[in-house]
Amino acid sequence: MSFKKHVALSLVVCAANLAAADTIQLKDSAAVTGKILAEKPDSVVVDVGYTVLVVPRNAISGISRSSSVLSVASPGGSLLDVTPQFYTAGMAASPVRNVQDLVKQLGQAVVQVRTPEGLGSGFFVNADGYLITNFHVIEGETEISVEVYSQVNGQLDRQTYKQVRIVAINKFHDLALLHIEDKNAPKFKYVTLGSSDALNVGDSVFAIGSPLGLERTMTEGILSTKTRELEGELYLQTTAQINPGNSGGPLFNLAGEVVGVTNMKILFGEGLGFAIPVELVKNFLDHRDAFAYSTDNPNNPYRYLAPPTLTKEKAAAK
Repeated sequence: MSFKKHVALSLVVCAANLAAADTIQLKDSAAVTGKILAEKPDSVVVDVGYTVLVVPRNAISGISRSSSVLSVASPGGSLLDVTPQFYTAGMAASPVRNVQDLVKQLGQAVVQVRTPEGLGSGFFVNADGYLITNFHVIEGETEISVEVYSQVNGQLDRQTYKQVRIVAINKFHDLALLHIEDKNAPKFKYVTLGSSDALNVGDSVFAIGSPLGLERTMTEGILSTKTRELEGELYLQTTAQINPGNSGGPLFNLAGEVVGVTNMKILFGEGLGFAIPVELVKNFLDHRDAFAYSTDNPNNPYRYLAPPTLTKEKAAAK
């Protein structure tokens, strides 16, 4: 390969990588641009091209992921598509908006999840029908339907989808990823995932879901604490009313970004609702292949090999 051709190829590849890069906004108004390799509870690992940086969480004010499909010229002149992210993460320092406007905009992305034993809530993370709900909503179930509510010609339209596949589950963090596979399913409205790390105690939040089957119900409150420990896990505690049926639904900040997944409340108290931090949701989605659902072992995302028996070892020795 000639030097000139090598340089031209490098420029094309670098341009594609730069255009599809993620941006980490720092608290001192600086920013780091590159490809996010991993997100950990205390840091974010980003490849900036010539080296890999580990950025502490406490130095980050926001993360913007590349989510658009880009077309760039290949050396042969054809176009290359840069695949978008599986989900959309919020822009740094997203502006606060009116709750009424947000509910109208986001309501179509929140769904009701039904099984023969009960119901819960969920929300789309992309337009292709992938949605998040709680593991306990679909635990032990394979017959699942999803009700979607959308505005059509100024009227609310209810559509039920029954071809729903379980893609991945994490029972330890009470998360499940579902996919609507009905042949005539359209592109769906979806949410943006924010950051629970960026929240402050006292910030306003609101939930949308189907408490007791009352679909499209919105409740509003504040963040009571970010670090409520329950059974070895940390949860967001909120005064927004959470009831049975809200499970699996989104908890939003006032920028309209999901900051948590509502999953439980204290039954003998009021204003004591809890949500799974969205950082766990993003980690679950980023590593969804590791939690792939198996019909051989439907309640466990892990598949263990049977240990060798003494009988087999003796047979092999002979």
